[in-house]
Amino acid sequence: MSYATPPGWYPDTGAPGFERWWDGTAWTAHTRPPAAAHAAPEQPPAPAAFGPPSLPHQRGPNDGSGGGSRTKVLAITLSGVLVLGAAVAGAVLLGRDEGGTPAAPTTTASSPAPVTTPTATASSSAEADPDEDPAVLVDQLNGITLPVPQGWEKPESTSDDAPTIRTEQSYDCPGGASFCYHGTVTTRTARGGETDARTLAEADIVTAADKAYEEDDLGRRTHGGITSHKVLKAQELTVAGRTGYLVRWQVTTGKGPGGFVQSLAFPSSVGTETPVIVRFAFDAEVPGLPLSLMDTITRGIRPLGDRATSGGVGASIGP
Repeated sequence: MSYATPPGWYPDTGAPGFERWWDGTAWTAHTRPPAAAHAAPEQPPAPAAFGPPSLPHQRGPNDGSGGGSRTKVLAITLSGVLVLGAAVAGAVLLGRDEGGTPAAPTTTASSPAPVTTPTATASSSAEADPDEDPAVLVDQLNGITLPVPQGWEKPESTSDDAPTIRTEQSYDCPGGASFCYHGTVTTRTARGGETDARTLAEADIVTAADKAYEEDDLGRRTHGGITSHKVLKAQELTVAGRTGYLVRWQVTTGKGPGGFVQSLAFPSSVGTETPVIVRFAFDAEVPGLPLSLMDTITRGIRPLGDRATSGGVGASIGP
């Protein structure tokens, strides 16, 4: 393969006092002091400006002026090379001081590091998806959120496919043949068309007690069945800004210490305001699981997107 101008070192007019390597088709980023050039073989003359070396003058067969047409074609072809060579030269030259040695890095005040302000951080946290927060259970269907107590979890799936929080550690049920959790809270949509919160809570407490301490979904008597119950609380209260009703029982079981169940019913704040039912089941005599935690969770129930609403548990509405 032949080159119009052979590869070699040529004076770099963009950096006086240095020579740059021409690889036969384009300038490279390699330079050297002129002293190194004395030992090199003589090269064809270099161009007057930064770019590819000058090409030998050739006469075209139909060019009476001395090969001007061919020179124009070569000049157009090499114009792209000039642009690339200039970019390379600029990058190299910017890294040298006037003596030809690499310049020491400098720090300028024109590019300060980005600063994150407390306002931006607070805004980012405020816009976080509550469903990704391990401390919050989100029931999108019913438009509410519940706080998740420390030491509790949000299981990805449950046997009845209801939004659930529960204590992290399970144990063998007193009745055997299964495993139980000391504390469980679930949310669900009320069925059957009933809208009165009191009627719904009084009917659901029976189901809540049976599911927790009578039989599980497979018909197993995990606590030896319920032998008796006592009503501890039955009252109106405000939940997530809506008037609801709460019923709480203490149940005695055939095996184990028994426990406490609670049904809480109130209108949803979304859609047609179909009532929501929140069921609670706490085992009795469990350290770190006080009955007051039911009240704390109830107070923490919020409409979706509004955590500032007071639950007002225990505040009677009306006479």
